[in-house]
Amino acid sequence: MPVRATKRGAERTPLGGRYDVLICGASFAGLAAAREISSSPARAADVLVIDRYEIGERQTSACAAPTQWLENLGLADAILQTFDEIVVHAPGRTVRWPMPYEFCTFDYRMLCALLAAQGNFTFETAKVQGIRRGDPDHVVVTDRGELAAPLVLDALGWRRVLGPGDVVQPPEALLSRGLEVHPDGTSPDLALYLDQRYVTAGYGWSFPARDEVRVGVGSFDPRDRVKDPTLLLAGDLEVEPLGFQGNWIPHALRPAVEGDVFFAGDSAGHCLPATAEGIRTALYFGVACGRELRAVLEGRQTRAEALARYGAFSDAHERAFRLLKRSQDIVGRIVPRERLLRLVVRALGNRRALAWFFARYMAVAPPEFALSTDAHPRPDRAAVLV
Repeated sequence: MPVRATKRGAERTPLGGRYDVLICGASFAGLAAAREISSSPARAADVLVIDRYEIGERQTSACAAPTQWLENLGLADAILQTFDEIVVHAPGRTVRWPMPYEFCTFDYRMLCALLAAQGNFTFETAKVQGIRRGDPDHVVVTDRGELAAPLVLDALGWRRVLGPGDVVQPPEALLSRGLEVHPDGTSPDLALYLDQRYVTAGYGWSFPARDEVRVGVGSFDPRDRVKDPTLLLAGDLEVEPLGFQGNWIPHALRPAVEGDVFFAGDSAGHCLPATAEGIRTALYFGVACGRELRAVLEGRQTRAEALARYGAFSDAHERAFRLLKRSQDIVGRIVPRERLLRLVVRALGNRRALAWFFARYMAVAPPEFALSTDAHPRPDRAAVLV
């Protein structure tokens, strides 16, 4: 569980200065970008990463991802438990969906520490409050002072703090909401629950992580309350409702570049609709953004060229995100109709259909991408999901 380690009071000294790159947000996307920048053979860039919390301090998800992504990024030591199938529970039917690739749950604090160790940057805790855009330098305003850099990445999450205009708050924002508990316990199954007793437009889950189970409920409708359903699911699974944590989850792409600022992870809507899988995509787009930033630092392209390339890379995934969003919209119509739900769950248990879907689904952000040396990456054609 998160332990608050962020500096307070007298430890929060004034912060300022100019940097080559300023990365706002020290979770999956921000740390992945910093990692890629650090692989540059050019002179060491002056990179500053800032976050409101210490690195690894604030876990907000069930922390699960394809095993191969973690292995390819050198993060396998953070893995807690692995799975080769998903157990789907619907009223009157339980189906096991085999996956063509392994999935895992992991330790968030350790993964962040391992990812950060691969980077070469300075880290400071500071709350980002806004930005004054400039040419060549932007000035990012924090609660500790002002920071200048020509290359700025917003990886701060769904609030998109450095975007133009006011932050769009839920329920108007295109967001899902999730809440989970983290009691001690064990289980061999990575499980999903499609049952209107818990939520209509969404699902429940139980993600074991060696010596704890991460049990929660997510709704695609931000107006839904999820605490009572989470308590109900925890009760049905006979686990203690301990260690609450939750977050808003984007379910629509947003511009990955805007106002000469880069965006990655939840701030760019890089979370797959329908499944709400955002860790793999945050790593994927973080790596892609870091490679474009690295090319600028090495003098191989301008900031404008990097913005255009990275923006086009993110936009190339629009079709896949749109198709998954359509699937997400259908969930709310199927879950209340129990007979239809049982038929759909059974049909989706077809091994050939599952293999086809999971292969295309993984191609949206393939783990091989982490091993690529292409400075200007392009998405796999299979990412269109057709």
